Amino acid sequence: MEQVRPLNGRGAIVRLVMLLLSLAIAAGEVQADERGETPLPLCAPRNWNEVEAWRDWASSTLKANDEAWAEEAKRYANNRDVWRWHERLFIAWQGGNVVTLSDCPFDDTMYAFLYERYDEAGWFHIVRANYYEDFAYALVSRRTGRVHTIPGLPVWSPDKKRFAWSACDLLNGKDDLAIMSPAGDGLRTEIATKIPCGLGDCRLSWTAPTVLVADCPRAVEQGNQRRVLRLTLDGASWRETIGER
Repeated sequence: MEQVRPLNGRGAIVRLVMLLLSLAIAAGEVQADERGETPLPLCAPRNWNEVEAWRDWASSTLKANDEAWAEEAKRYANNRDVWRWHERLFIAWQGGNVVTLSDCPFDDTMYAFLYERYDEAGWFHIVRANYYEDFAYALVSRRTGRVHTIPGLPVWSPDKKRFAWSACDLLNGKDDLAIMSPAGDGLRTEIATKIPCGLGDCRLSWTAPTVLVADCPRAVEQGNQRRVLRLTLDGASWRETIGER
C-alpha cells in the first residue's frame, strides 16, 4: 500500500514555487515529465506540547469539521473510490491500491484536506488542501497514486489535451499561471509565467485548443479597465501578449 506525502503548510507552497521556477527555464519551453510527489509517513506530533495545543484547538473546531465533512460526503456519494473516516481521506488508485491523505493539526503548518471531485479528462481526483492562511489543490493520479500540487483548479482546453491554472493571492505573493499537459504517467509544464492579477482573481478561458485568455480586473482608481493576458501556442512554444479592455 502506498501512502502519499501529506502537504506541509507553507513548506508545500515553497516547494511548489521552487518546482515551477526550476521548470520555467525559458518561457514557452516544454518541460520534462513530472511524476508527482513520493510517499512520506502520515502526520504525527513532535512532542506532547503539540498534542495539548491541538486538544484545546480541537474542542472548538469539531462542529466546523463535521459540517465540512458532511458537505464533502455529498461530493463523493456515488464514488466507491473515495471514503473518509474522521481526519483521514482514502482514495483508491489502480490495482486496488490506496492513497491516504491525513489532516495534520499540529504547529503552524497545520493543514486539512477536503475532496472536491474526480476529473475525468485528467484521470485524477482533485482534493483541496487548506492551510492556516493559504490553500492549494492536490491532484491524485488514479493510475499511479502520485500527487501533483497546484495552486488553482485546472481549466481544460476544448480538446482536453492540456489544462491551465492560475493563482492570484497578494497575501502569499502569488501571481502565477501555468499550462500543463498529461505526459505518460505524469504531467509536464508547457509554460509557467506571471499573470497581471491586479484587483483579484483572473478568469481563465480557452478561446481555441491552443489559445488561453486570462481576464484580470484592475482597481477602481485605474478606470475599471481589465488587463488581458493571451497565450497562443506557436509551434512548440507559447507566445504571450498583454493588453487592456
